[in-house]
Amino acid sequence: MARLVAAKDLRAEWRSRAVTNQVLPFAALVMVMFAFALDSDAVLERVAPGLVWLATTFSLLVVVQRAFAVEAADGAMDALRVAGVEPAGIFAGKAIALALQLVVLEAVLVAAAVVLYRAEVRGAGVVLLVTTMLAATCGLASVGTLYGGLAAGARGRETLLPLLLLPVVAPVLIGATRATESALGTAGATASEGWPWVGLLAVFAAVFGVGGVVAFGPLIEE
Repeated sequence: MARLVAAKDLRAEWRSRAVTNQVLPFAALVMVMFAFALDSDAVLERVAPGLVWLATTFSLLVVVQRAFAVEAADGAMDALRVAGVEPAGIFAGKAIALALQLVVLEAVLVAAAVVLYRAEVRGAGVVLLVTTMLAATCGLASVGTLYGGLAAGARGRETLLPLLLLPVVAPVLIGATRATESALGTAGATASEGWPWVGLLAVFAAVFGVGGVVAFGPLIEE
């Protein structure tokens, strides 16, 4: 059932092109604005990993708000519940669809960092970089789906979601930035220094993945 929910969300995104026409340009614009604001090649190269994940976090808010706004407008969430779809299946399906969109977004942002900030992807760090992206994406998708469902039925959800979500994803932002610094060799960091941060990201993803499966039903009922 999760696979069908994920396919539904991806079809809706494919038809609307919201990610390709709105979120990707927004994320790219954030990266360009950072370049203008810092205006130093040395500084940009040093902070490139953090800027990639900061842009990813900002874009996550847009994608989550978009995904649940569509559900609320079409009554799709109610239709799924009436059809007898388990909340755990809805959570897993929406998290998978969100994760796939985030992976594409992160790949574009890393490419933008290479072009704009002169970040260097080294052979020794490729495995670490890919693992970091996957672990961080799982955590961000789980948290985004959980809090998106929580804020979907609330008044002022456009402002409530960032207030709820940003403090929670701070560990992902820190861990993913440190691991990416090690993968790219920023400031002399080595790949081996990044794996403990990947462990933190994996624990975060597991906690919020399991927590989301358990708590998503009561949240959308509220």
